[in-house]
Amino acid sequence: MNEQVWWFVARSSGIVAWALLTLSVCWGLMLSTKAAAKASRPANTLDLHRFFGGLSVVFTAIHMAGLAADGYVHFGWAELFVPGQSEWEPMAVAWGIIGFYLLAAIEVTSLLMKRLPRRLWVVVHRASLPLYVLATLHGIQSGTDTANVWYQMGMLASINIVAFLVLLLVLAKFRPKHAVRSRV
Repeated sequence: MNEQVWWFVARSSGIVAWALLTLSVCWGLMLSTKAAAKASRPANTLDLHRFFGGLSVVFTAIHMAGLAADGYVHFGWAELFVPGQSEWEPMAVAWGIIGFYLLAAIEVTSLLMKRLPRRLWVVVHRASLPLYVLATLHGIQSGTDTANVWYQMGMLASINIVAFLVLLLVLAKFRPKHAVRSRV
């Protein structure tokens, strides 16, 4: 077996986890802005949002397990779960750890949504955008594939799509509910 297999597992699962997180954030923003209302049933969009979110948790766990199993850079319990403990790219790794905790909080509260006060769920769920920013920073600063053109194009595309959907959300919040028509 190739001695770098765990490094490849960690890299690839990190990229997949980030891509799934991006998709979950995009589908969540489309639900919030009702941008997908005419293209798809909201229930289908919600199912995809939940599916992508759940899979991002699975691939984040694989990413962390791959880092722990890899022998090149030591990632023990402290390096995986305590921000600032890693000697390798400490700030970039800290973004990933904080993002992991946000992801866990968002997923747990989503699974318990019917048992929690709606206001608490909304507050925690709004951490999805900071989570996306942290995960993106983590991928840019600690990712060893940042020189890869396809990686760069994927990052730029993702950032632009999420920014566009956030802009739609902001504009939708300021749009009057019922436009008043002037009589001529």
